[in-house]
Amino acid sequence: MSQRDARPYLSHMAPNLKGDKFAWLDPSSMYSNAATFSAILDDLGEPFADDKIDVVAGLDAMGFVLGTGLAVRLGAGFLPVRKAGKIPVDTDAITFTNYSGRTQDMELRKPAFKPGTRVLVVDQWVETGGTMNAGIDLIERQQGIVAGVATVCIEENATTQKMRDTYKCVAAVIQGSALQEQCNRQTLDSFASYTPEKSFP
Repeated sequence: MSQRDARPYLSHMAPNLKGDKFAWLDPSSMYSNAATFSAILDDLGEPFADDKIDVVAGLDAMGFVLGTGLAVRLGAGFLPVRKAGKIPVDTDAITFTNYSGRTQDMELRKPAFKPGTRVLVVDQWVETGGTMNAGIDLIERQQGIVAGVATVCIEENATTQKMRDTYKCVAAVIQGSALQEQCNRQTLDSFASYTPEKSFP
């Protein structure tokens, strides 16, 4: 595997220290370091550089971080897709089951864009595919065209494979890599040597 495919900035992700109520890792330490944040935006943005992207939709909440960065890189607008009850205008809502098995509602302002708008949908991580598919459904209900999906990682299962088969999906974790296998089993080899100080600016 090449150095680019190795994505060395992924070793900045922190293991879960708080138990099963939380996600199994925390990628946010990558964002506080300018070099690692820039590198992940390069890798997620480059495959869409020649595509027509009108709007980047970021999924609440950590998708706002990557989504805003990618919108700036791609010269596109940014649209937040929010958890229910946060948007003070007319909305379209959808109920879905998230990665933890909990039922949630997500909303998009209505109207959010004109029909035919090309939208890149961004979230921090795709584990089961429930949250991402809910975001995609909200975009398509308003006749938006999902131009792609961008995320740190897409874990492999039947639902996420269908998503890969349907849409242009770009992840920092390369499919078929050792890191993909580690993400599928929800533990990274780099956890053994992780320290918060590694990512300090």
